[in-house]
Amino acid sequence: MNFEGLDPGLAEYAPAMHSALDPVLDAHLNPSLLQNVELDPEGVTLEALPVQESVHIMEGVYSELHSVVAEVGVPVSVSHFDLHEEMLWVGSHGGHATSFFGPALERYSSFQVNGSDDIRQIQSLENGILFLTKNNLKYMARGGLIIFDYLLDESEDMHSLLLTDSSTLLVGGLQNHILEIDLTTVQETQKYAVEIPGVTIMRQTNRFFFCGHTSGKVSLRDLRSFKVEHEFDAFSGSLSDFDVHGNLLAACGFSSRLTGLACDRFLKVYDLRMMRAITPLQVHVDPAFLRFIPTYTSRLAIISQSGQCQFCEPTGLANPADIFHVNPVGPLLMTFDVSASKQALAFGDSEGCVHLWTDSPEPSFNPYSRETEFALPCLVDSLPPLDWSQDLLPLSLIPVPLTTDTLLSDWPAANSVPAPRRAPPVDAEILRTMKKVGFIGYAPNPRTRLRNQIPYRLKELDSEFDSFSQVTESPIGREEEPHLHMVSKKYRKVTIKYSKLGLEDFDFKHYNKTLFAGLEPHIPNAYCNCMIQVLYFLEPVRCLIQNHLCQKEFCLACELGFLFHMLDLSRGDPCQGSNFLRAFRTIPEASALGLILADSDEASGKGNLARLIQRWNRFILTQLHQDMQELEVPQAYRGAGGSFCSSGDSVIGQLFSCEMENCSLCRCGSETVRASSTLLFTLSYPEDKTGKNYDFAQVLKRSICLEQNTQAWCDNCEKYQPTIQTRNIRHLPDILVINCEVNSSKEADFWRMQAEVAFKMAIKKHGGEIAKNKEFSLADRKELGSPEGVLLCPSVEELKNVWLPFSIRMKMTKNKGLDVCNWPDGDEWGLAKAEEEHGVYVYDLMATVVHILDSRTGGSLVAHIKVGETYHQRKEGVTHQQWYLFNDFLIEPIDKYEAVQFDMNWKVPAILYYIKRNLNSRYNLNIKNPIEASVLLAEASLARKQRKTHTTFIPLMLNEMPQVGDLVGLDAEFVTLNEEEAELRSDGTKSTIKPSQMSVARITCVRGQGPNEGIPFIDDYISTQEQVVDYLTQYSGIKPGDLDAKISSKHLTTLKSTYLKLRFLIDIGVKFVGHGLQKDFRVINLMVPKDQVLDTVYLFHMPRKRMISLRFLAWYFLDLKIQGETHDSIEDARTALQLYRKYLELSKNGTEPESFHKVLKGLYEKGRKMDWKVPEPESQTSPKNAAVFSSVLAL
Repeated sequence: MNFEGLDPGLAEYAPAMHSALDPVLDAHLNPSLLQNVELDPEGVTLEALPVQESVHIMEGVYSELHSVVAEVGVPVSVSHFDLHEEMLWVGSHGGHATSFFGPALERYSSFQVNGSDDIRQIQSLENGILFLTKNNLKYMARGGLIIFDYLLDESEDMHSLLLTDSSTLLVGGLQNHILEIDLTTVQETQKYAVEIPGVTIMRQTNRFFFCGHTSGKVSLRDLRSFKVEHEFDAFSGSLSDFDVHGNLLAACGFSSRLTGLACDRFLKVYDLRMMRAITPLQVHVDPAFLRFIPTYTSRLAIISQSGQCQFCEPTGLANPADIFHVNPVGPLLMTFDVSASKQALAFGDSEGCVHLWTDSPEPSFNPYSRETEFALPCLVDSLPPLDWSQDLLPLSLIPVPLTTDTLLSDWPAANSVPAPRRAPPVDAEILRTMKKVGFIGYAPNPRTRLRNQIPYRLKELDSEFDSFSQVTESPIGREEEPHLHMVSKKYRKVTIKYSKLGLEDFDFKHYNKTLFAGLEPHIPNAYCNCMIQVLYFLEPVRCLIQNHLCQKEFCLACELGFLFHMLDLSRGDPCQGSNFLRAFRTIPEASALGLILADSDEASGKGNLARLIQRWNRFILTQLHQDMQELEVPQAYRGAGGSFCSSGDSVIGQLFSCEMENCSLCRCGSETVRASSTLLFTLSYPEDKTGKNYDFAQVLKRSICLEQNTQAWCDNCEKYQPTIQTRNIRHLPDILVINCEVNSSKEADFWRMQAEVAFKMAIKKHGGEIAKNKEFSLADRKELGSPEGVLLCPSVEELKNVWLPFSIRMKMTKNKGLDVCNWPDGDEWGLAKAEEEHGVYVYDLMATVVHILDSRTGGSLVAHIKVGETYHQRKEGVTHQQWYLFNDFLIEPIDKYEAVQFDMNWKVPAILYYIKRNLNSRYNLNIKNPIEASVLLAEASLARKQRKTHTTFIPLMLNEMPQVGDLVGLDAEFVTLNEEEAELRSDGTKSTIKPSQMSVARITCVRGQGPNEGIPFIDDYISTQEQVVDYLTQYSGIKPGDLDAKISSKHLTTLKSTYLKLRFLIDIGVKFVGHGLQKDFRVINLMVPKDQVLDTVYLFHMPRKRMISLRFLAWYFLDLKIQGETHDSIEDARTALQLYRKYLELSKNGTEPESFHKVLKGLYEKGRKMDWKVPEPESQTSPKNAAVFSSVLAL
């Protein structure tokens, strides 16, 4: 409610007067209030005002039933009927909350919510009550215990809240935004901008959000986007209250008069069907509150502050006979509420009293209220005290219920066996890595347990095991933990160990001895690394994605193409998909599907990774298909290259889409046929528990041509009927994608059982007859596989846990049927014969994605990928095919049988990729770089306030376009999105667990030659939608607001726009000059060939010595004082160029290394004497003040 225009006498109720936690008697208390009120000795009233025993209530007419004192002398600020229990909640101006039970208003609980601010709104939930104060939202149990306390910004002035669903809350106030808060996570999820500040009342219907503003307007907003759909200008002064019912909105408020604001006796009524005002309703009281009380009609209750209440129809005439009077103890009514049942009205006055009016003697507040829990009565006073120090005290004094059953203490001794807790054994990893010095062993902490704590657990359940009946994780009674030896070392989750130098001294080559690039796992939501590798090694997909470029800021296809380009350039060094994952986090569909993991869930492995990656697989194929269908000519990137696919369906659709006919047959004989398509299939397993042998091809056919009975609408019967749903294939995809859906022990047992049957059949085929149920030892199997024994093509070890075929054959029959069978691996003759038949295709296994169950690390996802000839030709210059294991940045060649071996105890299949033979010959695999020189030309800034006078760069002209070998000075500034996570070891050293997550905020490129040498041609501030934790202003020069398009005066662009400029410079072959470029390129997420990087950090560096700062080098060699108060990227880039020129001068273009070595020795000696600190300048000078920069400022 807006309190403008109320009685000025309320000013005497200052919040400071009620700062105590317990309510006290006001010194200015109205003496009439003290009549018949019993005060406790301290002067605090806790009892209700007495009501005459015989209160005559006429049915259907509201009359006063009870009055109580909530807090003597302290005005009531808000009242609220509990929506779940028979209770009335009252909040005071002193921040105190009181609840009353039932129509008798028996005091239930009373507690302090805020020490200084008044309670402005109350909302009841199932488990507690929400209290809103000026800048605090508190959720408390009905008894007074705090569930959560959410502090808002100190500058906030909140007045209203609205519960949109059971877990989402909108909070508004006098500021120009409304906050959306998730009550489950207690976090702010959205901030909606409000064009008209001052939202003091909010209502909701099934069509709109209604926001009442202090300016007198009521805005109607969309339920999803919160955008303004309609607006009613109700009052010229201010809005007091409004309510909505059905198609009517009624409002009361204040109008502007010559003497100020005056209460308007005309209620504004609006018809929400036509969105216009209807005839105003003139009332006979000064309306301050109003509510619809729909019982038999849509009547309105209009309340004045003086206590007058009038009922009338919103579309009729007000009758003075319908006015009744509330007798407040104080001079003014401060609050009003109606119960959910419409049987009770509550009024709160300025003297702290609450009045309950009802239309029946025994009203109920809610139609269906649950039972209220009351505190148990105290029995301590009724029992005799017992002195436990007396040895002869009879225990019979303790009351025990009379029973004939055997007591638990009568348990026979024969049934009791002492079971002392044995200490768990030492971790096997510790014993394995331990080094002994004398009789003391030292080992690194494997981090499998909490520090200094050894939990005693008899049974430990882990959700990461997907509810399988796995080997128990408790090491009690075992010599060593089984999962450490169950999971092969190369399949375990790999982590990066950070040092003082970050990643510079981490040996990635130890994990990857190939020339293929791995992906770093420390970025949020990097669980999809394995699937990115699978898509990259699909040659048609890689070429298609790298040819794609569009104008969308966050396009997954574009970002994936940039990442594929980095994987192409890398020679074994790992890449990171930070920009791709940044765009991925902005896609609303990804968040809706639950694909965005919180950092805590990802670190602890709480998410079900198998289900997650299968959902991600479906999402990415759908998203790429949609991105490829948008064939609009890019405008921001003029001439960005032609389309890779024809109009209509996308190439992604041609590769992955399977056209189907869905037939629905009703029992009446009516058949409905619908055409559809899908990008992948999900395995559907048979319900057979007899151990019957199923080929993988049989299960796949059953899943593709799915037949099921379900209820569906029949047009012929005109009702829902049992129908038989069947699916027929019209066209097979070129790439067959299968989600395995092994999500429970039932599916896992099916895979395990089929692998055992397949193993026995293989042994029988190669090694003779096998007795039923015979268990083979490892020695027996090795004997069968030995040269002296029976000859096996694959070894016995390779046949274990194998059910998946390397090739499958599919044939389309004439009656729209589908034949699927396992195909012998390497059967080239059979393939040639099959090709002669129309509609026969052979698919080869290309990749398998598996879920590794490892309770020590929380599990991980890895991929087995069959890398084709073209990739080996580009990377290693050889032509062959090979299976590889991709485990983030660990890459290792494996045997092909390892790709299809699934030990369900720790290695569970998730996704399978089969491709048609000779797939690459069907598609154009040429890659044309879609980035053209036009990206370097002038572009508009995103900032609304940016003007030409603020321009700090001159874009390149057509005659200045860079050529191969041209120099470009580069520097970048960053902001922090997530702080570093580190721990302090027992020896005092710091260990980095997770590095800080940085985001590029400014990129500057300056000309390295020509008449305009030193003048920047790129100086872009990068707009970010993610929350910035630290702007690092001292080191970056970036200030809050510089990256906000609404208030920034800088040249603001998107990251994608600036990224394209740098990519063009890299592709054209320029040489970048800068200081510490390795980190800059890493955060920007660019892969730059080493011969195109001239880094002054390494040019002026001696082996095994410290790196020298740019500021010290500029002072020593150039006599420049830079980076005084903050860093400036233009200054740093120009200084790096001058240092490179100085290096060429001192080293005679690199021809005299000995003389330059002497210069470096002098540099290091001077640095040690100066403690590497630049003396404070007498007058600040920097390249920014150079005359060459004046032309830039003249813009």
